[in-house]
This record gives sequence, C-alpha cells and structure tokens, in this order.
Amino acid sequence: MSNIAGSTLTNTFAKGPEGWCSYDYHASMVAGGRNIFILTTWERQGGPGDAGYVWADHTRWSADTPERPLSILPLLRYRSWTDDDPIDLRNATVSAYLRGDGLRLDGATCLFWVHGAGGRWHLNSQPLTITDGAWSAEPLRWLLPDDESRWHHSWPQSDWSRPLSQVLGAVHSYGFSFIGFSSEVTGRLSMGRFAIELPPA
Repeated sequence: MSNIAGSTLTNTFAKGPEGWCSYDYHASMVAGGRNIFILTTWERQGGPGDAGYVWADHTRWSADTPERPLSILPLLRYRSWTDDDPIDLRNATVSAYLRGDGLRLDGATCLFWVHGAGGRWHLNSQPLTITDGAWSAEPLRWLLPDDESRWHHSWPQSDWSRPLSQVLGAVHSYGFSFIGFSSEVTGRLSMGRFAIELPPA
C-alpha cells in the first residue's frame, strides 16, 4: 500500500487476507480484558468477478463491551501489522463488496469505522448494505467526511479522547462494525476488493 495523496490503496485478496482479521473481546480472561485478533479465511476465487476474497463468522467475533453502544468488529485491519504508517483519511472515499451468508443481524446496522490515538469513530450517517447470498454487481462506495456530525465516537469516553479531525488525520486501524443488535450477530460476513481513494493534496 502507498500513502500518497491522490492515490488508491487496494486490498485485492489475490494472494491472501492482507492483514484483515476479526476481533474477539474477552473481558473475563484477564483484568481489563484481552484483545484477540483472528485472521480471516482467504479464498483464492469465488469473490466478485471470481476474484479472491476473505470471510469471517460469529465463531471469531464477540461484542466489544467497552464500546458505547456495544459493537461487534467482524472485519478490521491494523496498518502496523503490514508495516504501514498511520494514514490521513480525511475526505477519502472507500469502496468494498460485502456479502452475508446465513447472516442474522438481529437489528444490527453495519458501519465503517476508523481508530487512532483518541478513540474509535463510527460513520453512523452511512449504514452499509450487505447483500444476502450473492455478490452485488457493483461495490459499495462511501465518503469519510471530516465532520463530527456524521460520526459517532464510541470509545473511549475519557480525558484522552481526541476530535475526529485528529483521529481521521492519522488513522491506525479501520474496519466494519455491527451496532444496534438485540443479540449477537451470527453467520458469515465476506468481503471482496477493498479500496481507499485518497483525495488530492
């Protein structure tokens, strides 16, 4: 991945999962909770245009209880895992294919989020549609506006929280969340071709 203004950063999943994981939070295991990241399963073909894709299911994710509201983070990527620096995503455009198979949302909404020094922000103004049992003809596309009224700051609620602009300007990780569920989401979530288009300098 490159980090040059005006460029496009892409995960094609041609050779592997490219660092995408699920998040399984275990508050009871140690004081303060324990973070467990489980690598997604990579499929060489069968994705959009029969390309590669990744998937995870409910056996690999659980509710992140420090989040308000409770969040499930089924797909995420830390840039440091692939030796990439934090990235400025202010007003970037993201696209991806999302597919559910046997996915029971139980009232949940799927959102995109960013995380950096100062907490996690969910783009709650742009709920994402997950196709059922098939890939959509075109990818989902959404803007990451530098506008706090379009986002929800779910974690942390503490003195070291930072404004959205600071977090969005130096993003350490990003991914997808389920929020608003009445019981934990079950089933499989798959993703094909993920891309970030950085705005011109």
